[in-house]
Amino acid sequence: MVHFPTTSWSMVIAAGGNPSTEARDALAGLCQAYWRPLHEYVRYHGYAAEDAQDLTQEFFTRLIEKNYSAQADSRRGRFRSFLLGSLKHFLASEARNARAQKRGGGEALLSLEVETAEGSHRLEPPDNRTPDKIFERRWALTVIDRALEGLRNVKYFEQLKPCLTDGETGVTYAVLAAELGLTEGAVKQKVRRLKQRFGELVRAEIALTVESDDQIDEELRYLLTVIGA
Repeated sequence: MVHFPTTSWSMVIAAGGNPSTEARDALAGLCQAYWRPLHEYVRYHGYAAEDAQDLTQEFFTRLIEKNYSAQADSRRGRFRSFLLGSLKHFLASEARNARAQKRGGGEALLSLEVETAEGSHRLEPPDNRTPDKIFERRWALTVIDRALEGLRNVKYFEQLKPCLTDGETGVTYAVLAAELGLTEGAVKQKVRRLKQRFGELVRAEIALTVESDDQIDEELRYLLTVIGA
């Protein structure tokens, strides 16, 4: 897992129209980490897999190389909000360019074929969720996945991972204790520590994508709401 300074997004905002190497690297790192939510957003707008991948890559290239982030300011606050808003603007611009080129007799810039090697992709999001909701949920899952990645080297992580949720895991502490050769008390203590560390990593991941520390708790509450939806 790549680690970024806790000031990643605030660093990008502060750089404005004159980004330093560190600010560009921070933005590139954030984009690399959160490409999947945007890719899924593009897919749910009806683009075929290869087109969606190309569009997402092109968007990130322009965002970084052409310094689109200079448009970011404290009113937008969160990297999540800025990124989705910028992507919507980018897709609208690409669609206008494609229509203009088609009217001019050239080839369309984008392929709108739905059938791909991976099979048919539904144009409507599952459960009638909007593309925005799809993006937000994938964003939340990405935050969690990146936090979990930080626990991979913790001893017994794979065995204790199901205990990170408060729901029914189907595995009791007694079963885990027998499997790991530990007492139930020792297992409970390890689970408690694992949960604590997981919470810290989630907060640290969120901290990368907000402008100030006072937004972390608000974003964490929103993340839990999205996951529970």
